[in-house]
Amino acid sequence: MENTTLKLRGMSCASCARSIEQAISSVPGVNECSVNFGAEQATVEYDPRKTDLQAIQDAVYAAGYSGYPLQRQNVLADEDDAEKYAQKRQERELTRKVVVSGILSAVIVIGSIPMMTGLHITFIPMWLHNPWLQLVLTAPVQFWCGASFYINAWKAFKRHAATMDTLVALGTTTAFVYSLLPTLFPISFTAQGLRPDVYYEAAAVIIALILLGRLLENRAKGKTSEAIRKLIGLQAKTARVIRNGREVDIPIEEVQIRDVILVRPGEKITVDGEVIEGTSTIDESMVTGESVAVKKQPGDEVIGATINKTGSFKFQATRVGKDTVLAQIVELVQQAQGSKAPIQKLADQVTGWFVAAVIAIAILTFISGDLEAIVTAIQLSRATIRNIRQNLFFAFIYNVAGIPIAAGILFPFFGWLLNPIIAGAAMAVSSVSVVTNALRLRNFKAKAIALRLDPSSCLEQVVFPDFHIAQNLELNQTTQVEFTPQKPGQYTFACGMNMFRGVVEVKAADLTGANS
Repeated sequence: MENTTLKLRGMSCASCARSIEQAISSVPGVNECSVNFGAEQATVEYDPRKTDLQAIQDAVYAAGYSGYPLQRQNVLADEDDAEKYAQKRQERELTRKVVVSGILSAVIVIGSIPMMTGLHITFIPMWLHNPWLQLVLTAPVQFWCGASFYINAWKAFKRHAATMDTLVALGTTTAFVYSLLPTLFPISFTAQGLRPDVYYEAAAVIIALILLGRLLENRAKGKTSEAIRKLIGLQAKTARVIRNGREVDIPIEEVQIRDVILVRPGEKITVDGEVIEGTSTIDESMVTGESVAVKKQPGDEVIGATINKTGSFKFQATRVGKDTVLAQIVELVQQAQGSKAPIQKLADQVTGWFVAAVIAIAILTFISGDLEAIVTAIQLSRATIRNIRQNLFFAFIYNVAGIPIAAGILFPFFGWLLNPIIAGAAMAVSSVSVVTNALRLRNFKAKAIALRLDPSSCLEQVVFPDFHIAQNLELNQTTQVEFTPQKPGQYTFACGMNMFRGVVEVKAADLTGANS
């Protein structure tokens, strides 16, 4: 069996890592495969008699990604310029998109606060909530900042797979397209007794937050690579070798076993070896962590990349290249970076099925339920979203204003300091208010929609005797009637003069609303 490590490109979520694992594992001769999404590496164990590296790379390419082998024989070689440039270019592009989407999303959210809270806030101009303005602000976030989600989702679709990009693309597109309808045709909504609400801020904020997460993730990967680069940078670049009685400076890659190397005070030891002449003290803190220099004399072992302190000495090279202690440390770090803990393997398996499960549940809910209940479900979902927005708004105000004052951040400037008891009470009140606000949904009332087209005076009013409701009906206008059934069954209604009667049927599957 042989082991190899591939550097992967094109992954965007843990579902992608799962797809690559399945693609490589399906190659005949592959015994084990582990893909680390954070390190963008695949560790593969395979039988060279049944398959080869090219077949494994072809499987990765067929899955919609790319991969190339990491050269372990040159483990101390630094990353090439193309790799560094690609990482920096990706980070710059993500930074631009995060800044643009963040600024535009902030403007959209600020303009939506009056609608979220149901309050009239004087310092927020109403033109910020103009749906046409929000459409113009959201379009760049949706189709430029979020272009990568569409591209990756389309690639996954062609592979008959679903990734997190699929979920983001579907969710944000649904919010955007739904908001587009009341923007273009608001009269059609008001004619049905519905508010032409838009949800552009949902699409914009989701994209901005996910891009921010990917930017932080990209920087974390860069810091890990930077740590490896610093380890590699510890080695000396050249060695002073004694050949034919002369001192010759050569690149460290050309040092061979049994070469005699001269080291002077203050220089780095080039490779691992054994002292054959002279004595000195050596700083080995990069390996042992011990700051006190260690005395070395003939017969003692020296380690590459450690620093010679006092005297000059000669040593004979015993390990070079990938066999040195430094090279083995770098390789262990790279292997640790590419490995996965058991809990991470379980998490990757779950996320591999997460997107498909969410989409399947949504489809089953749509096709298996009573389609007439969709109206009530939409009403309840809107009430829930308003409730969540209000809770988030008040929690945001408390955390942004209350906590900094309690922590004393403003005390040096304004002398403001909040008593800890008051701060604790405010936190308790905030928690209770959030729970109370959420419990209000239990009193949600469904709305029956009535449209009066007949000018007859007997139809000026509709009466629900079981709920003691009498609602006036305006001619050629829709009217919403709210009621709360306590149990399933049929409930009668009639016109004001009891000349026309009808029945509202409430099903057991939906006790929170009724459909007429």
